[in-house]
Amino acid sequence: QRIAELLTRVIDYQMFSVLLLDSTKTKLEHRFSVRFRQNVQIKNIVPVGSGLVGYAVEHKTAVVVPDVSKDPRYIELNPETRSEMAVPLIYKDEAIGVLDLEHTRRGYFTDDHRRTITTLAAQIAIAIENARLYEQIARQEQRLEREMTMARELQFRMLPQETPILKGAELAARYNPARAIGGDIYEFVPYTGGRMAVAIGDVSGKGAPAALYAALVGGILRSSAAGEPSAAEMLALVNTSLIERPIDAQFVSMIYAIWDDDERTLQVSNSGLPRPILCHGGKPEVVEATGLPLGFFETAEYEEFWLAMEPGDICVLFSDGIVDARNQNGDGFGRHRVEEIVASSCGGSAGDILDAIFNAVIEHSEGVPTFDDQTVVILKVKERRSGSKSAAKADR
Repeated sequence: QRIAELLTRVIDYQMFSVLLLDSTKTKLEHRFSVRFRQNVQIKNIVPVGSGLVGYAVEHKTAVVVPDVSKDPRYIELNPETRSEMAVPLIYKDEAIGVLDLEHTRRGYFTDDHRRTITTLAAQIAIAIENARLYEQIARQEQRLEREMTMARELQFRMLPQETPILKGAELAARYNPARAIGGDIYEFVPYTGGRMAVAIGDVSGKGAPAALYAALVGGILRSSAAGEPSAAEMLALVNTSLIERPIDAQFVSMIYAIWDDDERTLQVSNSGLPRPILCHGGKPEVVEATGLPLGFFETAEYEEFWLAMEPGDICVLFSDGIVDARNQNGDGFGRHRVEEIVASSCGGSAGDILDAIFNAVIEHSEGVPTFDDQTVVILKVKERRSGSKSAAKADR
């Protein structure tokens, strides 16, 4: 429409069409047509080389015919047409379509018309290709957005849908991805004998590749859990499995912890995540569990730490997206802030402590995009209840 309006300023045509090559570049399709100032729909397809428009595209040259009745190339489409001018649309030395102008008067189109329309056609071709590129990008972005939305939904469905209820401890967990989909994971793995394993992991990279690798790690965790390995054994098993399935530059840092509801102990092993926080009596301490990331080193070995937990004790597992969260000055949130929040909110529930951490991170990084996934798992030991197995054992 805009092209048609532009051309009326330089030439008084009566019939005008824009034809563009199809994806095979063998046929011209009518994209827009005007007949005596009225828009019309034309579904005629013209093979390249056929008719005046097909000739203009094939030879990449403008064609001016004073009397169409005397030109054997002419294919009648409009009985009123007496003269015609077809000017190819050339982009980067390739014809992409043609402008076709027709008039009811013989000899109407002149060399001046041809030169003027040829100059305009060069600019129109660029505009058409830019519009095509924009359309293509918009379609790709829409498709990618749909795929990312689906992937995000699948990612969240792969995370635990509910937090286990334990007899001797409260659990709370939250995952906040940096992008539509991310690479952090957490899992709750039930063991026999009143035990529950908790895994939290941070896969290298971002977006779809990280999420796919995270799905692989999650699958290995679940399949390896059948044998109820210790914390260190689980990390070794995941490490071996990932090395057997190498993916270039991909690895995962992970903490695996096993809570014993009857003994009230927590067994912890770490492979590259920030060291856990243990808060006892309102005082935060560092659990000195460290280790190499999984998927890199065949001979890596992992330590186990046994924590004897008391009522009110809190253990906090978190990914580095928490401590690395930046504010507008570029300052990281830092481990010390996590410790301070845990200490100041230790009287609350596990969920309260979780909320306090994430609220503080959000406030700290307000106005700054989240560049790394953020995951936190809180375990808080409950008070012993009179008459419970644990209470009876403690009394003896």
